[in-house]
Amino acid sequence: LHLHTLPVMSFFSFGQSAEIDIVLNDAETRKKAEHKTEDGKKDKYFLLYDGETVSGKVNVTLKNPGKRLEHQGIKIEFIGQIELYYDRGNHHEFVSLVKDLARPGELTQSQTFDFEFIHVEKPYESYTGQNVKLRYFLRATISRRLNDISKEMDIVVHTLSTYPELNSSIKMEVGIEDCLHIEFEYNKSKYHLKDVIVGKIYFLLVRLKIRHMEIDIVKRETTGTGPNVYHENDTIAKYEIMDGAPVRGESIPIRLFLAGYEMTPTMKDINKKYSVRYYLNLVLIDEEERRYFKQQEITLWRKGDIVRKSMSHQAAIASQRFEGSSSAEKALAQAQAKEQEQ
Repeated sequence: LHLHTLPVMSFFSFGQSAEIDIVLNDAETRKKAEHKTEDGKKDKYFLLYDGETVSGKVNVTLKNPGKRLEHQGIKIEFIGQIELYYDRGNHHEFVSLVKDLARPGELTQSQTFDFEFIHVEKPYESYTGQNVKLRYFLRATISRRLNDISKEMDIVVHTLSTYPELNSSIKMEVGIEDCLHIEFEYNKSKYHLKDVIVGKIYFLLVRLKIRHMEIDIVKRETTGTGPNVYHENDTIAKYEIMDGAPVRGESIPIRLFLAGYEMTPTMKDINKKYSVRYYLNLVLIDEEERRYFKQQEITLWRKGDIVRKSMSHQAAIASQRFEGSSSAEKALAQAQAKEQEQ
């Protein structure tokens, strides 16, 4: 884990007289998670959850042994903050804890200080977006008259959810009068990040020449309030349903595996600063390049690591359940029966 030292240099100093290192007590065994930084690079950071204790050591190493280091106190902070990119430098702290490690005095030799923040509340998931960043970090500081010496260590927080109690299927119709009538169903409205979206599309009436059809997963990040609201739409996934013209009475199965895509849980009004929502976007393109859309919000959530059955097994169970309760198939049968009567 590469940690950057962020020393606050003074005009008068020629380098630092001490180095700070922060080490978590369970660094050997604690899991790490990949997280994207602002410049788009991915790094691995220690992974923590809400309510977990954060404890470790702050090692202060004097660069010139035998030379004393005067200080106005040594402290460590645990901070959770949100930064909106259009309001740079203005950090909104929603968690700010501090522990004093040493009172003002002097260090005559390198020293190690223990720290512990018990059952720390970490209410939101770490997030690096288009216009906003939510980060958690530990910062150790040696306060000095002219130039503080400090070191930051970023950590990543994941929020876990339990299975939603209500998870109804999504049923929608797309209709253009006398030209097109499509019904589509998805098995659920809430999906965990490694889930499979299982669905079906039924063509009840097709008089348009449809050339191409796809489902997109669209992520929408909303930041700010009032007049300063910014929306960023990002197409995370494109899933081609069909290429070529569908026939009346045709039904097309959908099976979209989410595990392959980079997504976060749905985030609603985080600290009244931003939201991240996800939508399934059904796109139809006709031969004259006209596009028809139907959008439906889905909720994404993160579940804890449990022993998982294989993805294909999950998908098979989901589609069995789904096909067992399909009202659109009945609608299709009724439409065909009516046609035969005429």
